[in-house]
Amino acid sequence: MTGRPMAGSKGGGKGRGGKGGSGKSSRAGGLGGSRQATVRVKTARRRTTASTRWLQRQLNDPYVAEAKRRGLRSRAAFKLIELDDRYEFLKPGMAVVDLGCAPGGWTQVAADRVRAGAPGGGKVVGVDLLETEPVADATMLQADFMEDDTPDRLTALLDGPADAVLSDMAANTTGHAQTDHLRIIGLAETALDFAFQVLAPGGVFVAKVFSGGAEASLLTLLKRNFDKVAHFKPPASRKESAEMYVVALGYRGTEQDTGRE
Repeated sequence: MTGRPMAGSKGGGKGRGGKGGSGKSSRAGGLGGSRQATVRVKTARRRTTASTRWLQRQLNDPYVAEAKRRGLRSRAAFKLIELDDRYEFLKPGMAVVDLGCAPGGWTQVAADRVRAGAPGGGKVVGVDLLETEPVADATMLQADFMEDDTPDRLTALLDGPADAVLSDMAANTTGHAQTDHLRIIGLAETALDFAFQVLAPGGVFVAKVFSGGAEASLLTLLKRNFDKVAHFKPPASRKESAEMYVVALGYRGTEQDTGRE
């Protein structure tokens, strides 16, 4: 996300794809063993070496190709697909909040899996500082989640409790591993504070974190307030990335003593 470092946005895709459309994702929605021919990118005038490497990685990334084929906004959509395939937390009729939703890949997957827009189906509300093109059967809010009034605006759009709060937010990176780790843990903790306000008993919380040690306090909070807490690095996360996800299932309904001042 552009803007303030702590504003947070979903990573994993340049380009937004088409307007709307859920990009249908089956429960077994990950990639198979398909392979594609390697594309080599020549260095071009006005293109930096780093840009050339990024372009070559994108062109040779099977998740990028599959996302395009399925009409998904970004390769990051497969991270949620793989998380849900493993833990099966998205169910028809659920109300879901997607924090840091741009460009909309997670929102597409969530809307499909809770059957948003169908009779008796669920509801999905996404928020991001960046403008996000509409996603079919979802409500999109352009706002900075770190602003004081944004949680209240999200709560009003939900018009009731949430069954899942999903956060793929990531702060702008500095290149300093410990600083970046602390920033993303700060975003995850803020997302969890919001989840405590809106989650119904039995609810789900999923957030991106970076490995690095400072997540211990976050895990303590999760274990005090949820029945099951797990770490998972989806296959769609790049091997060189330090990102992983915490998945907390079975919110107990009232926030327990956090141990924080």
